[in-house]
Amino acid sequence: MAFVMDFRRLVHEAWPAFEQHERDGWVLRYAGGVTDRANSVYARNVPEDMDAALEYAERFYAERGLTPVFTVGDPGLDQVLERRGYRRTRPVQAMVARLDTLPEPPAHPVRIEDEPWDAWMDAWWSVDGRYADRIGDARRIVTGVPAWYAAVEQDGVPLAVGRGVPQGDTLGIYCMATLPAARRRGLGRGVIRALVRRAAAAGMSSAYLVVTEANDNAKELYRGEGFEVAGEGYHYRVGEGLGAAGRTQGT
Repeated sequence: MAFVMDFRRLVHEAWPAFEQHERDGWVLRYAGGVTDRANSVYARNVPEDMDAALEYAERFYAERGLTPVFTVGDPGLDQVLERRGYRRTRPVQAMVARLDTLPEPPAHPVRIEDEPWDAWMDAWWSVDGRYADRIGDARRIVTGVPAWYAAVEQDGVPLAVGRGVPQGDTLGIYCMATLPAARRRGLGRGVIRALVRRAAAAGMSSAYLVVTEANDNAKELYRGEGFEVAGEGYHYRVGEGLGAAGRTQGT
């Protein structure tokens, strides 16, 4: 069964920037510089005046102290940005799993809540965060839409965490992180299984996640849980020299 999904749209909806401006079919997103996906242009359509749209986007990010970045899935826009001097970086692949066959139950108890608790945020940000003072912005992003927050805990301390976002008949899986000292124990696998089983129980037919193309270890883990690369994926174009560099990177 082939999955036809607009992964850029799904990621846009599941990882919402708390400031969004729409102009000529583009959504300009800003979230304090935390991750490119929440601080980049999501180009849904081709603007009537490409030069004017580009200049507006570059001013938008410069005013916020950021280098302009585009989330790119369209070859035409990719060529325009390349000619303008934007550097291609961080290609991302989407992976999808069918939920008609459930995985085995997690080998460890997994706590799932509808809101992130402080220790969940601390565990995720200690692995995935770039700047300690941006955790408030990160919380605003991950709580921007209804989601499930999962953790394998030891003595009340999360060792591995993940976030599941129900999106119609699919579940987006985000924020997968395991503390360095707790790795190679199958804890991240348990988080995935708990989220996938809950999605299946809720009637969803698939789950997806996005991963950087170079992250072979993560892709191996996800393939072991039934996820396969699907669709075209996307990448980023960064307009170096067109604004200030003040973002925390990441997909």
